[in-house]
Amino acid sequence: QVQLVESGGGLVQAGGSLRLSCAASGRIFSTHRAAWFRQAPGKEREFVAAITPSGSTNYTDSVKGRFAISTDNAKNTVVLQMYSLNPQVPAAYYCAASGHATWLPITRTSDSPYWGGGTQVTVSL
Repeated sequence: QVQLVESGGGLVQAGGSLRLSCAASGRIFSTHRAAWFRQAPGKEREFVAAITPSGSTNYTDSVKGRFAISTDNAKNTVVLQMYSLNPQVPAAYYCAASGHATWLPITRTSDSPYWGGGTQVTVSL
């Protein structure tokens, strides 16, 4: 069973940066695709960024050029580096992973059987 734990959330001013990390229970990201999603209160969980074991990345249009997803050399952490953050209502950012169809990016919640508990991000004016 894969376990995922997110960290790095917090309060940041608009225009600032934040680095989110997702630690897995093992060195899975060399064999599992991974992604970040976010969810604001009362809203559906939405795709943010994805990475495959080969290193191919995919981003939702609103974060292209500002966010970067990567995995560390030990392959047990996936990182979401966020720059130039826009003001937003507080949202929980979730890490997701899947060992199936690993040549494709995760872009839908149904693509992933494994989820972390989330980390809260608030961007103030």
